Amino acid sequence: MNIKTGIGQDSHPFEKETGKPLILAGIKFEHPFGLKGNSDADVIFHSITNSISSITGKNILGEVADKLATNGQKDSSAYLNLALNDLEEWKINHLAIAIECQTPKIYKYIDSMKENIANICKINISDIGITATTGENLTAFGRGEGIQAITIITVIKS
Repeated sequence: MNIKTGIGQDSHPFEKETGKPLILAGIKFEHPFGLKGNSDADVIFHSITNSISSITGKNILGEVADKLATNGQKDSSAYLNLALNDLEEWKINHLAIAIECQTPKIYKYIDSMKENIANICKINISDIGITATTGENLTAFGRGEGIQAITIITVIKS
């Protein structure tokens, strides 16, 4: 059985003004500020997309996603779906996602995020781990200036 492991990271600062919704793993959070970016800036979907790109060698974020965003496609699940299509015969076995942010508090949204990720990635909720830390004011994320997500993916050849 062939196994591969990949890693992906993404981070965005918060917008300076209210109005843009905060979207993480496709879930709308109750928070006054969204994340700055030319898309919905969903750092979780972006980090998963990047982790898949580390498996396939086909980058979605950057030129491909920027072109889609310019043409009005700002929903990061579209970028994730492009990366998932690139997996071809590889099947996701496990996703481990670490989130660093001072706000919002992540814990009450974890089940909803897992459910949404599982539906999009066509895997079991039990194959997704999500942890969150405040970063203890040591980084910009820990000081409440934005959010960072890191994803480790394990895939098996089907």
